[in-house]
Amino acid sequence: MITDPTHIFLVLAAVVLISVWLEKRYSLVRSLSAALTGILLGMLLSNVGLIPGESPTYDYLMGPGVNLGIALILLSVDLRSILKAGPNMLAAFGIGAAGTAAGAVVGGLMLSGLVGPETWKLAGQFTGTYTGGGANFAALGRAFDTSANLFSAATAADVIVTAVWMAACLAVPVMLGRPKQNQEAEPADPSSADKPVTLERTLNDSVKPISLTDTAALVTIAVGAVWAAGQLAQLLPVLHEVLWLTTIVLILAQVPAIKSLTGAAMFGNYLILLFLASNGARSVVATLVAQGPPIFYYALITVAIHGVVIFGIGLLFRLDLRTLVVASQANVGGAASAIAIAGARGYTDRLLPGVAVGLLGYAIGNYFGFVVAALMRALLGA
Repeated sequence: MITDPTHIFLVLAAVVLISVWLEKRYSLVRSLSAALTGILLGMLLSNVGLIPGESPTYDYLMGPGVNLGIALILLSVDLRSILKAGPNMLAAFGIGAAGTAAGAVVGGLMLSGLVGPETWKLAGQFTGTYTGGGANFAALGRAFDTSANLFSAATAADVIVTAVWMAACLAVPVMLGRPKQNQEAEPADPSSADKPVTLERTLNDSVKPISLTDTAALVTIAVGAVWAAGQLAQLLPVLHEVLWLTTIVLILAQVPAIKSLTGAAMFGNYLILLFLASNGARSVVATLVAQGPPIFYYALITVAIHGVVIFGIGLLFRLDLRTLVVASQANVGGAASAIAIAGARGYTDRLLPGVAVGLLGYAIGNYFGFVVAALMRALLGA
């Protein structure tokens, strides 16, 4: 068995490399995502005895490592771009976020006996991820110290349910809407086809050349933000360290000199993938299988109630179906899903607004997750 922390880090780095390569090469792995593939590979290597279930390497990635990843990803969020979404898209997104929170609470109350004492943690994580995306899921799991088995099972459930909801949203316009050719045309943003790639594209590849100066600046800023968040959490414990970190980084991300730095989201995504692979390595397959079904049902209930709320209330208030579909995908799958659904349905005028609310989800998901987790904890008496 490999036990040296440096050698274990090498194994995890190889797992991430293989996962990303497989995601680019095979459609099946792309549908699962590099994140879930990394978790499964880490789990396999650990459970066959190649690497241990506990290591200082995992501890680092569970602490400073994931915090640095969160900071780097959030440095890519330009809050001013959210204004491009427009009132209808913002309203739809807000309704969807409220539906997600309601779904997490209802699902938690229904399944707490099956999920166990960490139900309140999943309530927060599902709220975060179905408000803005996977970075929120990882941040909240780190903040709540969710057990490795539960975290891995919830990640798998999240990936499956997100894919199911993507298929459902592709079908919704057909089931509830008028045929596309009979719909009234709406003015399209002529630049929307060229710019729907602000954050999600840069999670995988930098759209500009990366310089050593930019990299050095990003590392300094991210490490400084993590340090400052830790200090503030000790001095003012009214907010958790993750919320301090989110707030500090979102403020810094609006500074023009910092906004011009390249590679932040890509480096951050890499650290998140390492963190997820380490979570897989800490997971015990037998326990994971036993925990899986109720966690999957929990994720499914959360997204189902989100869907009922966003489409029910949205249509009641006469928000158009195209806006609701794209906003829902921005909630559940993040900016990438919003882009995918808008492109697949030909809603070119919804591309930029979808990306904008996807960015908003990254910005507010951690806050929403903490609120819902605290509410669920109080309701369950945990």
